[in-house]
Amino acid sequence: MKFYRPDQYQVGCEALFLQVKSKVLVLLPHARVEHIGASSIPYAVSKGDLDIFVGIKADEFESSVKLLSSLGFQEKVDTLRTAELCMLESISQEDVALQVVVNGSEFECFSKFRDLLCANADLVKQYKKLKLSCEDLSQGAYREKKSVFVEWVLAKR
Repeated sequence: MKFYRPDQYQVGCEALFLQVKSKVLVLLPHARVEHIGASSIPYAVSKGDLDIFVGIKADEFESSVKLLSSLGFQEKVDTLRTAELCMLESISQEDVALQVVVNGSEFECFSKFRDLLCANADLVKQYKKLKLSCEDLSQGAYREKKSVFVEWVLAKR
């Protein structure tokens, strides 16, 4: 697994986020669309992928997931799927994922984690150290290690 310095990917990810956000809002004008993940955190290292939070009302959740597929996204397999969370991945060459979330649900933790790191440079340094220690790990082992860190950050705040 390769990680990139912020200067190698963040500008590109932000531009791509704005493009995808505008397309999502055409389909779902009342959605809350936010840039999340490492690419949204200043000075964070990343695999160079883009994660986007799409907040939806509960009664519009399933229909919104279906609509988003028309933008070239499909449901991600082998990941958590509930009545309040659906992760979609791009089927194009771009490494973009949509975290479709019911507003007010526990899964708003994606934006909470981003906000906590953006407000604390020490947490960003710890996150960077953790990620760089995972370069030789499998994707599964990396996710496990990252998950422990995310849960720790969310629990202590």
